[in-house]
Amino acid sequence: MGTNIHTEIWATSPQLGHAAVEAVMQEMQRINQLMSPYIDSSELSKVNRLAPHSEVPVSSELFELLQLSVGLSEETQGAFDITFASVGYLYDYRQKQRPDSQTIKSLLDAINYRHLQLNPDTQSVAFTHPKVKIDLGGIAKGHAVDNALSILKNMGIEHALVTAGGDTGLLGDRNGRPWTVGIRDPRNHQKQAVVLPLENTAMSTSGDYERYFEEDGKRYHHILSPKSGESSYEVQSVTIIGPRSTLNDGLSTAVFVLGVKKGINLINRTRGYEAIILDNQRRLHYSRSFEAVNVQN
Repeated sequence: MGTNIHTEIWATSPQLGHAAVEAVMQEMQRINQLMSPYIDSSELSKVNRLAPHSEVPVSSELFELLQLSVGLSEETQGAFDITFASVGYLYDYRQKQRPDSQTIKSLLDAINYRHLQLNPDTQSVAFTHPKVKIDLGGIAKGHAVDNALSILKNMGIEHALVTAGGDTGLLGDRNGRPWTVGIRDPRNHQKQAVVLPLENTAMSTSGDYERYFEEDGKRYHHILSPKSGESSYEVQSVTIIGPRSTLNDGLSTAVFVLGVKKGINLINRTRGYEAIILDNQRRLHYSRSFEAVNVQN
């Protein structure tokens, strides 16, 4: 998953608790093996290799997530687009490597979710552009969190927290008290920008601090604009709160790319979801119906 997995679980016995933790970790590993672009044997890697040439049959789980991703692309007017990987795969944040402007320009045509042809009859996917690559990093962790919570519910767990990177899902409350979930200060990993008391919901944060490097005073981070193939800079972090981690995950990426005004407008028309945005001047912005009384700066 490229991130740390954290879970807190209240169980009626130590045996159930240990089994629940193990079940969460197994599910995370299963999805990583299925959807990681860095594992050659993953289903996603197979799609990236073969879909430019022919239809590729995929599992119902991957097909449904691809359908959801395309739907999010349509809803966000392309701000969320899993084909960003057509350029994104050339960035290596650990090695401080990035493609030059000419290379980016030559690949921009490949970034377009409309290049994905999804055939529900054969449950297959094909790419209509030879240089398309996809990456589910902006939605798969949320999907993993939702799956983990479903597994815990089926095991009889009523109070739990599951976090995968910036994606957190909550079952119930913290055994009689709200869960206290923080939004990290993008420029100080030891400080919280906002702290929220939450229960029985989910929260996802996308930030420019998760994977990045700096060169000549400029920060190159992993949230790329599909229009430019380069990092988006209007905001430092976006947090989405709503019932489904999968959607939170995708929406936080989309709002980051859209920026404050368009991003807030998107969330204001998305029923059941709220946003907190920290812009590049370090000012906080909230979606319309967010209860400010719950926010502790």
